[in-house]
Amino acid sequence: MEIKFGKHTIGLNHPTYFIADIAANHDGDMDRAKELIRLAKEAGADAAKFQNFDAPKIVSDYGFKSMNGGQVSHQASWKKSVFEVYKGASIPFEWSMTLVEECNEVGIDYFSSPYDFEAIDFLDQYVEVYKAGSGEIDWIEALERMAGKGKPFFVATGASTIGEVQKAVHAILKLNKQLVLMQCNTNYTASPNNYDHLHLNVLKTYAAMFPDVILGLSDHTHSVAPVLGAVTLGARVIERHFTDSNDREGPDHKFAMNPENWAKMVEETRLLERSLGSSDKFIADNEQETQIVQRRCLRAAREIKAGETFTRDMIDVLRPATPGAIKPDQIENVLGTKALKDMPLGKELRWTDLGA
Repeated sequence: MEIKFGKHTIGLNHPTYFIADIAANHDGDMDRAKELIRLAKEAGADAAKFQNFDAPKIVSDYGFKSMNGGQVSHQASWKKSVFEVYKGASIPFEWSMTLVEECNEVGIDYFSSPYDFEAIDFLDQYVEVYKAGSGEIDWIEALERMAGKGKPFFVATGASTIGEVQKAVHAILKLNKQLVLMQCNTNYTASPNNYDHLHLNVLKTYAAMFPDVILGLSDHTHSVAPVLGAVTLGARVIERHFTDSNDREGPDHKFAMNPENWAKMVEETRLLERSLGSSDKFIADNEQETQIVQRRCLRAAREIKAGETFTRDMIDVLRPATPGAIKPDQIENVLGTKALKDMPLGKELRWTDLGA
């Protein structure tokens, strides 16, 4: 499976595609949003992603305020109500063209995740790819609306069961075969304990259950290790949040990656991609000389006269493995043969020098 859009082709045999999710890290400032786009490009991201939502269409003010225990998880530390935070984090639709132009100018793809029907339809004119966040996994009508646009569709699957994922995937594939399915652990606390809950091996399950989709990882941790693990398991799309500083105030800064760490992640992934190589086992090009100096062949353990019959004590197994010499696994076949010529100590044995 390969998916092509813009200048990119993604798939198992192509470079990993990195999405820098700027999300709410613009802090309501257009100039900051543009600067983060530039920083993401410099750090090696392939796409800069935002989120289009209208607070009343994504969260219930009443629902959160009446919830037992108040605000929980990562929202517990917010100084404002959930509704107020979402209201402040939303991107005005009128920013879209400016953000697209900025992405085009620096040479990075523009993404935005829509969170209501109006945003889904509005973004169609601006995006080449749709991305659904994990929270939409069982809102099938929204998934179908995005899939129905006929563009590549990336879907995160955090905080969901395999049954819910299966239902969503089947609904999407009926409309659109260009699917990237992303394993995700939806926890935004930036806790070190989150590494215990990433469950990258779910990618093996997805590969077995949905062989015709491309795999990805949407992640909210800082280490490079989960990304390298995911790529090793077949993921070719990586999404992480992006900021210029983890010390800034705001809902997404703490668990985002800064430019230095992002660049390191991309660099290490590119090395991994080079290292994965072929699934065939063979002597690599850069081992051709090493196989001679590190491996062994059969050699004369003493001076040998023509006509002598080889016994085991007449044979040494030593480096180097001179090209054309008899290899160690052939010792049994050499025993009982006769030397056709005189051989000095240390001379390699060749089949052309032996007779019955």
